[in-house]
Amino acid sequence: MRLSALYEARFAETIKRTAEVADGISDLKFTDAYRVPFQYSRVVRRHLKSAAFVQSSAGVMLTDLDGNHFYDLTGSYGVNLLGNDFYKDTIARAVGRVGELGPVLGPYHPVIADNVARLKEISGLDEVSFHMSGTEAVMQAVRLARYHTQRSHLVRFCGAYHGWWGDVQPGIGNPVPARETYTLKEMSDDALRVLRTRRDVACVLINPLQALHPNAPPPTDASLVDGARSAHFDKKAYTDWLKCLRAVCTEQNIVLIFDEVFVGFRLAMGGAQEYFGTRADLVTYGKTLGGGLPVGVLCGRKHLMKRFRDDRPADICFARGTFNSHPYVMAAMNEFLRYLDTPRARETYRDLEQTWNVRARQLNERLRDEALPVEVANMSSIWTVGYLRPSRYNWMLQFYLRAELLALSWIGTGRLIFSLNYTDADFQAVADRFVAAARAMEQDGWWWHPPAATNTSIKRRVLKEMIAHRLSANGNRATAR
Repeated sequence: MRLSALYEARFAETIKRTAEVADGISDLKFTDAYRVPFQYSRVVRRHLKSAAFVQSSAGVMLTDLDGNHFYDLTGSYGVNLLGNDFYKDTIARAVGRVGELGPVLGPYHPVIADNVARLKEISGLDEVSFHMSGTEAVMQAVRLARYHTQRSHLVRFCGAYHGWWGDVQPGIGNPVPARETYTLKEMSDDALRVLRTRRDVACVLINPLQALHPNAPPPTDASLVDGARSAHFDKKAYTDWLKCLRAVCTEQNIVLIFDEVFVGFRLAMGGAQEYFGTRADLVTYGKTLGGGLPVGVLCGRKHLMKRFRDDRPADICFARGTFNSHPYVMAAMNEFLRYLDTPRARETYRDLEQTWNVRARQLNERLRDEALPVEVANMSSIWTVGYLRPSRYNWMLQFYLRAELLALSWIGTGRLIFSLNYTDADFQAVADRFVAAARAMEQDGWWWHPPAATNTSIKRRVLKEMIAHRLSANGNRATAR
């Protein structure tokens, strides 16, 4: 109960305000319920209450309603690439640039012309369309691929996230089956064989973030029932895979789509195409490209971006949106894109990969030196936490990290996202707090486990508990009737 008492004292006002709005925000209800495995959700919500509010940001810090200063490891779901102060300034300048026009929709503000030119140069592609979210950009990419190939199916790979619309989210989270989707194993010769033999495949979707954990879903502490979560980034292996995939797609006239909504501009100025040395037919961007405002962008080859046929005027590929090309978004985007052309930006990207690899290695060395059963894996500034003991309670680490004032997103230790304005001193402070959190969790006994326990035995026990819970619930419903 020590940790529970600490939360109640340290985060009192923030927890209170969160509780006041919890019944009215469905998103908050969902994320609160799925921070930890379901067996523990009710107990955790009672004793380690969530605190969803922050008051301000500065540098790499967030401040909550109680005046606590957190190091920001949430990354605003990937939006925060260059630091919150950068985006605050970007939005302010954007409003000043287009304020005379205001939120006029339909006609374009002239700033859009420079955005198009810059995006064509960055992507190496011919045309651009603007959308309101990354999900919409992916939807349009798939629709155009189907339209021009006159084939029905898209291919996605196991675990990859491409937004929340039905065709790219089969299984959990989608109330209806995805009927025109093939889900294949990534980095597999069998997948290439399927692409060579099927005649109904319109496109292949790649989320380059999967290189950190191929064929596994986005890591979240809600599914962390044991210590089996693992991640490892092998740049050469993934580069080789993409080149093979590119060759097969070219051979079979399949549209290759890079979904760079998350990783675009985080790995390199030219995105994943530059980083992995492979060119796609269509590329989607989003998140940070909006300069802090909502956006989705699709770049593509000229023949794939066309939405109508000259000889069949009724045969069109429709895609519109009220807020597409919103003047404020276009101006904020332009501020971001222009920044990429500055010496300061080029310096930021120089040795970017080495900087974050060294930081991850240093933290892992400290954890090993203290015999703490945890490690980190990274793909540049995107990190995930792995566990070295078969414990049912690894998910508790997220609460110890928050107690050390490290701000995490609702998926906990599954994803730590650093902004590129972290200095060595900032990172050292984060590493100190991370080690302190792991040390406290070890001392409190959460990593104790029976000598004979394995990840397999833990999973079997959890499965039995789930079956027993389901049978008990069914029995109670039958009794009630």
